[in-house]
Amino acid sequence: MSFSANLGFLWTDRPLPDAIRAAHEAGFDAVECHWPYDVPPAQVAAALNETGLPMLGLNTLRGAPGENGLAALPGREAEARAAIDQAVGYAAEIGAQAVHVMAGIAEGDAARATFLENLRYACDQTSDTGLTFLIEPLNAADEPGYFLRTTDQARAILDDLALPNVRLMFDCYHVARTEGDVPARLEALHGYLGHIQIAAVPDRGPPDHGELDYREVFARIAALGWTRPIGAEYHAAAPTDDTLGWLRAARRRQDP
Repeated sequence: MSFSANLGFLWTDRPLPDAIRAAHEAGFDAVECHWPYDVPPAQVAAALNETGLPMLGLNTLRGAPGENGLAALPGREAEARAAIDQAVGYAAEIGAQAVHVMAGIAEGDAARATFLENLRYACDQTSDTGLTFLIEPLNAADEPGYFLRTTDQARAILDDLALPNVRLMFDCYHVARTEGDVPARLEALHGYLGHIQIAAVPDRGPPDHGELDYREVFARIAALGWTRPIGAEYHAAAPTDDTLGWLRAARRRQDP
């Protein structure tokens, strides 16, 4: 099993290129990030080339404070598509594999229709690039009012789109907070998965404590035949290097 460091949460005390180098030194197999746009892409690409780590993905912009995305906001299509274009362009320059299209604070049929049309727009712009677009349900306790709330809602959207390069970002933390029984939800949705992320429940710390037993989760993921890196997206209350006992333990369990 392989793991990706989400540099939106880990090594945030360092510039992004140095965080990539730190993830490599710590033994991660890949990296991902949130909003890298203030960093020249050439610097990020250089760090990726130096370490050999793939960049799994990045996010579209959140918009104004409190919006948490633009893609499901009726009347904001021009801004949402500019954010998609920005993310796609940056991803191309650094070789990122996916873009998480953030929906924003919205509800109702108009929001759903807007989200679908913006996702179709994204796919139309990148039909020959191999780029994947991800959608992610966020739990209501952490992200009240976010348009995409459950995996069933996300699955219905993916079914309506029927586009092979739009997939589900399954964050075990958010799913556990909203729906529970993460192993069962993984199994039910494995045909929709584009990326999997992990963190402890309920405190979103390192995945080595709390209500969700990640030994069981990892076993279920392995049984599904998942081979891509799993994203570590957790809050590090201590320096990141001091929170990686879970990673070393996972490596030991894999050793013959």
